[in-house]
Amino acid sequence: MATEISTLGEFGLIRHLTEGLENCQPSTRYAVGDDAAVLSRPEEMQTLITTDLLLEGVHFDLTYVPLKHLGYKSAVVNFSDIYAMNGTPTQITVSLGVSKRFSVEDMEALYAGIRLACEEYHVDIVGGDTTSSMTGLTISITCIGEAPKEKIVYRNGAKETDLLCVSGDLGAAYMGLQLLEREKLVLTGANQGEQPDFAGKEYILERQLKPEARRDIIERLAEAHIQPTAMMDISDGLSSEALHICTQSKVGCRIYEEHLPIDYQTAIMAEELDMNVTTCALNGGEDYELLFTVPLSDYDKISEIEGVRLIGHITKPELGCALVTRDGQEFELKAQGWNPLKEEK
Repeated sequence: MATEISTLGEFGLIRHLTEGLENCQPSTRYAVGDDAAVLSRPEEMQTLITTDLLLEGVHFDLTYVPLKHLGYKSAVVNFSDIYAMNGTPTQITVSLGVSKRFSVEDMEALYAGIRLACEEYHVDIVGGDTTSSMTGLTISITCIGEAPKEKIVYRNGAKETDLLCVSGDLGAAYMGLQLLEREKLVLTGANQGEQPDFAGKEYILERQLKPEARRDIIERLAEAHIQPTAMMDISDGLSSEALHICTQSKVGCRIYEEHLPIDYQTAIMAEELDMNVTTCALNGGEDYELLFTVPLSDYDKISEIEGVRLIGHITKPELGCALVTRDGQEFELKAQGWNPLKEEK
């Protein structure tokens, strides 16, 4: 039987969800249990802070998103922002808005995912808040990280002739979302008794439901003594993020369609749905891969790093930002990725 949250109250729920937390970061001096957390860092380290707000019905659909997966993802997307600055995530705070339809067990599942992510990435939970919500579930996570001043990478450092690189593959998370939306119609449709079919689509499902932050790529770049000149993670789509880097760096770019990394399952799903796979790779979003630039002199070193693909190069600003197709045509890059504030037409 589900336990009503009201039986614990706000502070009782926080105590229940954070019980047994152990800190692993030396910079965490005091975590959950007081009016504020206490952190301490060496003088040579600078503090990085990022925050994400996730709203039910806007950012996630609990029809097909398990609460444990949602907790894991909500933490990891914040870690990804810190890695995109070439930093290391160290602490998070977690704030929840919860409606009456959720039970204590539901919150345990959500927090189990958050705690698992923190264990995997060696991040401490140091605080947060809970309150009632009239509109479903709201999750707000703030992540704190650190990096030496000289190692922090911004979006505005790309230079003409730099190489444009991306980690992993693109479009898989978006295809996973399209698959979930399609199978949701089966589950809620008129054909009673039919079950969703996810056979052979496990990879794209995992990319949507349980993404990972690319800590491994940051570590490989450091091992190879490569310092990106500009970097960000791909949350809203490759086109959108490339335009952010180019706008803030005051440069142009060329991205080559033939070099876009696309997984086999992504391509098959796009074909099933009669969608252009290149468009999905450019605009799908939620890949949480790293898009970054490196000097041309690092070509040999970057070519040897597993999991990194060279997809283009930086140009003079007057040349603009374009996709070069397989047959040599150029099309202007446009930010067509997901925009939660865009008005519906």
